[in-house]
Amino acid sequence: MGHKLFDSELKVMEQLWREGDLTAGMLAKRLAAETGWNRNTTYTVIKKLIEKQAIERREPGFLCHALISKEQVQQQEAKSLLDKLFDGSPSLLFSAFMGGQKEPLPPEEVDRLRALVDKLK
Repeated sequence: MGHKLFDSELKVMEQLWREGDLTAGMLAKRLAAETGWNRNTTYTVIKKLIEKQAIERREPGFLCHALISKEQVQQQEAKSLLDKLFDGSPSLLFSAFMGGQKEPLPPEEVDRLRALVDKLK
């Protein structure tokens, strides 16, 4: 999956990641309740996701199935952000993030970050 997912597409994907396979009708009802979308809006977004090969339509009943995981999208978005704003440098991203913090990170978060860095060594 090399295509960028837009916010509207992520709303549909979040439903599928959270709940598993859903019919287009079920997605339309859930998104109407959460976002105020009408059925046509939901179906248009589903069509775009099918074209991007992010989901597939299964029969019977126009069942929507996610073809990509949330983790894949997170990794792609993180890489895109790194490349676009930080010249591909994780340390520049982390420095910018920490520069905007008003309070220190909780000790357990520091431990998680330390473990991630140790794992990369």
